[in-house]
Amino acid sequence: MVGIEWLRPNVFFGSVLFALLGVGVFWLCFVVIDKLTPYDLWSELVEKRNVALAIVVGAMCLAIGMIVAAAVHG
Repeated sequence: MVGIEWLRPNVFFGSVLFALLGVGVFWLCFVVIDKLTPYDLWSELVEKRNVALAIVVGAMCLAIGMIVAAAVHG
């Protein structure tokens, strides 16, 4: 019985709720950082293929993701 505790409805829906909350906070942080930068991140990444900016944005996404995960996990 210990292996299927995550199938209980309150645990399952709590996990889904925290996952959606984490994705929402992550998206909000990305939008705020996009507005704070002097250029359009999406245009620089997709159209101009700026590899250096892609590495920085990837590191930023990992950092925000770790912060959100730590906040959600408690």
